[in-house]
Amino acid sequence: MADAKPPDIADLDLGARVEAQLRFLVAIDALKHVQRRNLTIDGSRLENSAEHSWHLGLFARVLAEHSLAPVDVDRTVTMVLVHDIVEIDAGDTIVYDTEARAAKLIEERAAADRLFALLPLDQATVLRQVWDEFCAGESPEAELANAVDRLQPLLQNFLTGGQRWRDHGISAERILAVNAPVTDAIPEFGVILRRIVALASKQGWLPEDDGDGAP
Repeated sequence: MADAKPPDIADLDLGARVEAQLRFLVAIDALKHVQRRNLTIDGSRLENSAEHSWHLGLFARVLAEHSLAPVDVDRTVTMVLVHDIVEIDAGDTIVYDTEARAAKLIEERAAADRLFALLPLDQATVLRQVWDEFCAGESPEAELANAVDRLQPLLQNFLTGGQRWRDHGISAERILAVNAPVTDAIPEFGVILRRIVALASKQGWLPEDDGDGAP
């Protein structure tokens, strides 16, 4: 019926804790609709932030052995799964637009306040701490999480022929300046970054001067 009340989690009569958990999980479904600036590796379309977060979970799981310090891999996987949920409210910002990224911090913290508060207090506290840890980037787990967050789009851009870099005129110097401080925390990732940039430069994908910014 057209005038029927839309279904709601409360209709399931599950109890306060499970209802709160499901409301959070339903709310973060919106991350599937946040479009990122990177192409999927087959070059057919732009990826979304939920796909990106899933991919990072496997990046962290597979590549954790390259961290110089021992890491809690489960904590790192949790970190990358929640790191971008704030984009539901704040949207995605290209990594090379440093001014926009800085300006968005207030919006992201407000989004974190709203989204994590949907959970029961104990889980809200733990996941918010993990999100804050990612933002600080200081623990071995956060260093790994931030490094794979940069490595994944670098690989995507490289494997799609530098299309998005070429679309926006991103230079080799800019890629290194923005990504090296993060990827160098895991030396093997720093090697990958420099080889990607060297090969992309050799192919003529990267101009000498930056354009207007890119993913």
